[in-house]
Amino acid sequence: MSSAFKRFLVVFLSTILFMPQIAIGQSGKGGSPGEWDKTVELAKKEGRVVVSMPASPELRIAIEKSFEKRYGIDVEPLVGRASALIRKIVDEAKAGVRYTDLHMGGSESIITGMLPEGILEPVEPLMMLPEVKDPKQWWGGHIWVDGARKFAYSTLAYQTESLWFNSQLMKADQVRSFDDLLDERLKNKIGYLDPRTPGSGASMWSYLRDIKGEEYLRRLAGQKLALSRDQRVLAEILAKGKLSLVIGLTYYSYVPFVKAGLPIEPLATPKEGVYVSGGSGHLVVLKDAAPPNATRVFVNWFLSREGQEVYTRAMRQATRRLDLDTKGLREVGVIAAKDHMPFDQYYKWENQSEEKINRSREPAAALARKLFG
Repeated sequence: MSSAFKRFLVVFLSTILFMPQIAIGQSGKGGSPGEWDKTVELAKKEGRVVVSMPASPELRIAIEKSFEKRYGIDVEPLVGRASALIRKIVDEAKAGVRYTDLHMGGSESIITGMLPEGILEPVEPLMMLPEVKDPKQWWGGHIWVDGARKFAYSTLAYQTESLWFNSQLMKADQVRSFDDLLDERLKNKIGYLDPRTPGSGASMWSYLRDIKGEEYLRRLAGQKLALSRDQRVLAEILAKGKLSLVIGLTYYSYVPFVKAGLPIEPLATPKEGVYVSGGSGHLVVLKDAAPPNATRVFVNWFLSREGQEVYTRAMRQATRRLDLDTKGLREVGVIAAKDHMPFDQYYKWENQSEEKINRSREPAAALARKLFG
């Protein structure tokens, strides 16, 4: 064999071996060459994925413009109160009905309502895109709220203004500490998102139990709180001046009233600080999803930069993705954990993990049921 032919053979074989690497790098799709494209094509044939999601018209419109337009896959939304949706999904699963494919929402209803039923699929095996699989793309790496660290993925981490007041009925400096909520002047004038059921009201209630104790909660209940499970009702009551202060609702509940120029404003964060929330950005996948490929495509889109940007903008909740700018959310009272907190403080302040729910939120909810019936 001549030396010239040997050189040609080396170059030829090197080129052949290197080509797949180029294909993977250029596609940015991970896995074997063409795997993502094949998954997308199969997903298009399935044509639809059913997603349980927050009742946000803005989110639904954004998904239509982004995901549906990009992939040609229809997203059928299931919306409503989380507790009712979870019961529906669990009942269907027990009956062998596989209708809902994914759920996005708060962690407590997932941990207490879905996880014990054994109806969830591990999420990580569905991650295909490198930008999704790579933990370096996420503040804190991959965070799971379930103890097994595989069923409930947490995409968000932030602190938010969840105490809003009617500026015609009280002044902003009237509440600088959570202790000020016990002021006699606020008796019968505080609304509260029902802490007996999963949600941000229960989150704040358990946080107050942790930092103030149960006796404080008993005294707070003595303020004759106006409880409701309907966020819009509470926001409207505050806007109309029937309450001075509401606890447990965040900006997006007040949007229509703020835009209408009604006298509602967020209170400054009390001196004790507030917990770190995962909001409604927890993702779970139901076992045996009828459209397996469409489900996989939606998971990867939702966890991608584009999907998280859509969700962050629509829900005004801050993603953990490091390649998205979340500083603008401060305008609506949301501070991304990645923008102001070292990660080693996260597990001290978070209150959505299975461990925190069992240790803190469940006992706090039990106390609420005792106090409020």
